[in-house]
Amino acid sequence: MGNEELTYHVPVLLMPSVDGMNIRPDGTYVDVTFGGGGHSREILSRLGDGGQLLGFDQDEDAEQNIVDNPHFIFVRSNFRYLHNFLRYHEIEEVDAILADLGVSSHHFDDSERGFSFRFDGALDMRMNKRAGDTAADIINNYDEERLADIFYLYGELKNSRKLASVLVKARTVQKITTIGEFLEVIKPLFGREREKKELAKVFQALRIEVNQEMEALKEMLYAATEALKPGGRLVVITYHSLEDRMVKNIMKTGNVEGKMEKDFFGNVQTPFRLVNNKVIVPDEAEIERNPRSRSAKLRIAEKKG
Repeated sequence: MGNEELTYHVPVLLMPSVDGMNIRPDGTYVDVTFGGGGHSREILSRLGDGGQLLGFDQDEDAEQNIVDNPHFIFVRSNFRYLHNFLRYHEIEEVDAILADLGVSSHHFDDSERGFSFRFDGALDMRMNKRAGDTAADIINNYDEERLADIFYLYGELKNSRKLASVLVKARTVQKITTIGEFLEVIKPLFGREREKKELAKVFQALRIEVNQEMEALKEMLYAATEALKPGGRLVVITYHSLEDRMVKNIMKTGNVEGKMEKDFFGNVQTPFRLVNNKVIVPDEAEIERNPRSRSAKLRIAEKKG
């Protein structure tokens, strides 16, 4: 299983993130992004009698990595339902919550899932293959303005309007259902020298919309704030500015918008205290081993007593 897990996903910032959870052998912990199980295995290695770990993942492929351990409970669900499942398992409060928000290398390397422009295949991109619209549904059914908004907001693409216009024209001739068909339509809009970077932004924007990633993250962060015990840790690894902004805001202000509320003395009213004022990033050795970690940022906060 060790080798299989490595091919599924190499855990990013493994030791700094798990160390940041401040694990006690008898504590209760949650890994809301189980994936290949790399972070979960490290957490479980530190648990003893009375210790418990819940691992969340909505992707059925992640079930192949389930850890056979009496301290572990696997929850096949989107992490936005954190509150519901803690209640279901009769857990009132937890000692730490870990979220690694990156898309696993397994998803990028599986041509059938549609996450990467390196392969042809169905334009899918759903983390949960059992539900919701695919990327093809969005490309073929959203109106031009809504498509432009997605590419601008989630991909930060300067030519978002042109991109949406070209797609809407193309789909009137023929429905766009595969990655190959999609690339044929949009590639002429990007210069050769920046093509890969721009295509990565297009695919990121679609993936975020397909999986409602921003809404799910917002719900999870608020649920995590409620679920943590005083002194409990929120440990989050982010990969792009949109999700990092939300995480930074909730840790600094207690809300994802970053609205500061101050008390009579001018102190910001937030449920958290920052554990690392400076963001933690992978060292050169980790980036060399795992290039996907290059954009990773680790933030850790502790719930005030």
